[in-house]
Amino acid sequence: MPERARLTKTLFVAGVQCHRKLWWQVHEPTAVELQPDIVLQDLFDQGTHVGALARTRYAGGVLLDRGRSRDERVADTARALEAGATVLFEPAFEADGVHVAADVLRRDDQGWRLTEVKSSSSVKPEHVADAAIQAHVLSRNGLEPSTVEILHLNPGFTHPDGGDLFAATDVTAEVRARRTTVPGEVAAQLAVVAGPLPDVAPGLHCHEPRQCPFHDRCWPADANHIRHLYLVGPKKTVAYMQRGIHRIDDLPPDEKLPDAARRQRRALAGGTVVVERTLSHALAPFAVAPLGFLDFETIARAVPVWDGMSPWTMAAAQFSYHEVSADGLRHEEFLAEGPLDARPVIARRLVEATRNARAVVTYSAFEKTRIRDLQAVVPELAPDLRALEAKLVDLLPVIRNNVYHPGFRGSFSIKHVLEPLVPDLSYTDLVIVNGMVASVEIARLLFVADRIPAHERDRVRADLLAYCQRDTEAMLRLLHALRGLASGAS
Repeated sequence: MPERARLTKTLFVAGVQCHRKLWWQVHEPTAVELQPDIVLQDLFDQGTHVGALARTRYAGGVLLDRGRSRDERVADTARALEAGATVLFEPAFEADGVHVAADVLRRDDQGWRLTEVKSSSSVKPEHVADAAIQAHVLSRNGLEPSTVEILHLNPGFTHPDGGDLFAATDVTAEVRARRTTVPGEVAAQLAVVAGPLPDVAPGLHCHEPRQCPFHDRCWPADANHIRHLYLVGPKKTVAYMQRGIHRIDDLPPDEKLPDAARRQRRALAGGTVVVERTLSHALAPFAVAPLGFLDFETIARAVPVWDGMSPWTMAAAQFSYHEVSADGLRHEEFLAEGPLDARPVIARRLVEATRNARAVVTYSAFEKTRIRDLQAVVPELAPDLRALEAKLVDLLPVIRNNVYHPGFRGSFSIKHVLEPLVPDLSYTDLVIVNGMVASVEIARLLFVADRIPAHERDRVRADLLAYCQRDTEAMLRLLHALRGLASGAS
C-alpha cells in the first residue's frame, strides 16, 4: 500500500462502485486509463467554474487553499473554525483513514449545513454516497451536519436571467440512511487498498453509475462476446452471463431477439455480410437529385452561453453539407467564430445551402432535432427550416433494418458501419474522431480563443472542418455502397 494511503471522497465513491477500480486508482494513479482526455478535462474545468459560481451565493465565506498539502489543509480548517468562521469553502477533515474536502460548510440556526456542488442538472445516486462519506467524517470531527443538500444546476434556468442557475435538493434523509453502511465500507476499502488486487468478476458495476475507466482490463476482447449483441445493454449482458451465455453463438436458437440482432447472428455464423431483399425498396427515397448530405456539430455548456439556453442544452455551431446534382458534387460548410450566438447565422447559411435539394440525407434523428431547435431560435426562418425538415431522409434505419456486416460489432453508429462497408474510408487519419471532442474544441474556439495561440486556433479549426466534412462524405459513400449491395441482393 502506498505510504500513508488514505481514502478520499472520490476514492470512496470509486470503491462503492468496485473494489478493483479502487485498488487501481490507489496503486496506479498514473495509469493511462486515468489520464483525462480533452473531454474529461473540459468536464473538470466546467465543474470548477460551477463551483466558483456556487460560492458567490454565500457571503463572508472563507476559501481554504487547495494548493496546500492535505495535512496543511486540515490544520488550516481547524484554525478557521477556531477563529469563528461560519461559512467555509473547501474545508478539509480527516477521520478513520479518510480525507474529505467539503464544497460548502456553513452554520445556520439549525446547525452545520453541508452542501455538495455538482455541475449536473439533477441529483444522481452516487452524489448521495459522496455526501455520506463527508457527513461521516464531519461527524467524527464533532461537526454533525443537521442538513445535507446537493446544489446542482437548475434545468429550468434560461440564459441570461431566466430564474436561478442553481437548485438545491435536500438529501439529508438519504444520507442518514446511507451512513449506516459507511463505517463498514470504509473498513473494507482500507483493507482492499492494503492488500493485493482483489478478484472481482465483471458485472453491472462496470457500467454504473458510469463506465469504469478500467473496463477493458476486465472484459474479454472477443468480438463475439455477448456484450456486442445488438441492443443488449449492460443489464441484459449481465443477465445473459448469469445464464451461462457469454458469446453470441451461445444463444439458444429460439432466443427472442430484435430483427437486427437475428441478422447479426446470421452474419456472424456465416462470416459474411447479410443483405435483405428489402434494401432496394428502402433506398427508394434517396433516388432523387439534387441530393444533399447534412451533419451538425454542437456545443453544450454547463453554464449556458446564448439566449434561451439552459444548462447542458445542445446548440448547433457547425455544419457540413455535400450536395450531388447534375452539375457534380458541391460542398459547403460553416463553423462559428467568436462568442456571439451563432444560431441565426448558421440557420441562414443552412437554408441557403440546402434550398435546391429535393432530399437531404442524415444519419439518425440528431439533425432533425437541431433543425427544430433552430426554428424556435430563429422564428423568421422557421418556414424555410420546416421545409428543410420535410426533406430529411435518414440513412441509419436503412442500414439497421436491412444490412449487417460482422465488422459492425453490434453497433450501427456511422463509424462502426463505415469501415466494413467502405474499407478505403475511415476516421483514423483525422485528429478529431468523435463528436464529444469536436464539441469541446468548438467551445474552446468560441469562448477562450484569446488564450489559444493563433497557430493552434488555425489547426483546431482545420481539424474541426475535416471531421465534420468526413461525416457527410461518409454518408455519401455509404449510400453508394448500399446501392451496390442492393443490386447484388436483387
